[in-house]
Amino acid sequence: MPISQLAGSDVSSDTARSKTFVFNNEGHTLGNALRSIISTYPDVQLCCYTLPHPAEATMNFRIQMTKGKAVDALKRGLEDLAKLCDVTLEKFDEELRSSK
Repeated sequence: MPISQLAGSDVSSDTARSKTFVFNNEGHTLGNALRSIISTYPDVQLCCYTLPHPAEATMNFRIQMTKGKAVDALKRGLEDLAKLCDVTLEKFDEELRSSK
C-alpha cells in the first residue's frame, strides 16, 4: 500500500499538523475504517477521505490536528486498525471452532 503526501497539504503555519496522504489502490473499505478510528483521537480536529474519481485508483486521506503531527496519528490509526482486525479474526476463529 504505497502512500504519498500531497505537496502543500498544510493549511496552517504548522505543516506537521495538517496533511493529506494519498493511498494508491485503496478505497472506501480502508478509508472508512481508518477514518472511524482516527477521528476518535482527542487531538484530531478533522479526519476525512475522498476518492477523487472512479477511474483513479487513489484515496486522499486528510488529517488535521489541534496538537501533534498528522503522520503520527496516521501511523497510530493504521496500527490500531491492524490490532482490531487481529482481534476480529481471533474471535471469528474461536466461534468457528466452537460451532463444530
